[in-house]
Amino acid sequence: MHTFDSLLAQITPSAGPTRDITDPATGEVVGQAPIHTVADLDAAVKRAASAQSDWAALGHSTRSELMLAAADAIDASAEALAQLLTREQGKPLNGPNARFEVGGASGWLRAAASTPLDSQTVIDDGESHAVLHYRPIGVVGAIGPWNWPMMISVWQIAPALRMGNTVVVKPSEYTPLSVLALVTVMNEVLPGGVLQVVTGDREVGARLSSHPDIDKLMFTGSTATGKAIIRSSADTVKRLTLELGGNDAGIVLPDVDPAAIAQDLFWGAFINTGQTCAAMKRLYVHDSVYDAVVDELAAVAASMPMGVGTDENNVLGPLQNKSQFDIVSRLVEEARASGARVVMGGNPDADGPGYFYPTTLVADVNNDNALVQEEQFGPALPIIRYSDVDEALAMANGLDVGLGASVWSSDRDAAREVAAQVEAGTVWINSHGGVHPMIPFGGVKQSGYGLEFGVEGLKALGVPQVING
Repeated sequence: MHTFDSLLAQITPSAGPTRDITDPATGEVVGQAPIHTVADLDAAVKRAASAQSDWAALGHSTRSELMLAAADAIDASAEALAQLLTREQGKPLNGPNARFEVGGASGWLRAAASTPLDSQTVIDDGESHAVLHYRPIGVVGAIGPWNWPMMISVWQIAPALRMGNTVVVKPSEYTPLSVLALVTVMNEVLPGGVLQVVTGDREVGARLSSHPDIDKLMFTGSTATGKAIIRSSADTVKRLTLELGGNDAGIVLPDVDPAAIAQDLFWGAFINTGQTCAAMKRLYVHDSVYDAVVDELAAVAASMPMGVGTDENNVLGPLQNKSQFDIVSRLVEEARASGARVVMGGNPDADGPGYFYPTTLVADVNNDNALVQEEQFGPALPIIRYSDVDEALAMANGLDVGLGASVWSSDRDAAREVAAQVEAGTVWINSHGGVHPMIPFGGVKQSGYGLEFGVEGLKALGVPQVING
């Protein structure tokens, strides 16, 4: 079991170049992260390749036992991990935030360790006999984001380890400490070389995606970076799982009770202060309930305290970095200048510390507005009127992304009929953004490809082999 101080001390480099990591809520220095180089990455990949055959040879049962022990280690140091995550990423301890994320990291690790993946007899008719197996791929490179650094890293690490691969993780430059700490705790249980972290800049990331000894790459992040990874991985024909940008749509049908759905709408859009790939980024509401939905949503939003994450009362935090703060500010001001109505929010405090942007609802905004068309990735939700469901579907499907979406209705069957026409990898009914370790998750269009979670997620971290005869 670690305390915050002991965990931070353990991940602080004793030698070599470092850089300060600051708290996005206060500007205070949280700790120092090592500045790794391409040479460091090459050495980590070599160690991973050397360890992989022994790790695979342990078999599913033993690997699962070690993964469950690693989950126990995470749970034992959960509070220290949550405190570090709050101070580095900015998300509050409470609500669906830091403590929730650490719990999700151990939960997903347990799920991957416990999910069976049996060989499949595809034909056995007396003349032919063929069995489909899944073998380890080799060394997996995992590039994670800054919004859910621990949990998404585990989404990549857990199925890779379960299937007999070794893993080299590159965390976001904004949140390296959280991932360093997570891996440090897990490596108190796992064999040496099986799981490693390299913290570095884009040059390190580019080398990871083109490295000849990386056999599979998993990436969660922007569509633009995903496209660059596809290009740089082509020469080595790497297997890829890409979870890219979303700009998810929600469609509210005219039969809803606005008060009944307001809180779930709020968290669908504003979980992690809107900094979630599958958060609801644009909301289409039928004209007959539009004003009531806006009013009820505003009432819920006004009750949600935002502030420094270590304050136990807060459930919303700052934007994680200045770049994202500037994007949200620009999009809201452009919407305001176009004539859209800022129901609440906007106007961040320019004098206070931290990258706090107030919870913002923007009504009476046109669908072609930049706040609707671009993924804002922050606490600003555009709410668009519609009068016909076909019109709403056309607007929801009008972008080149399709990670998630939602349909809201008192008639679940009617909602499912609409959901079937939405172009997204997951469409939720009367909720938005919830994920489950046994339910496959992935995007369509330019939101990426490949599935994570459950049996399909395990298969994506293996090489299919048919033994015929």
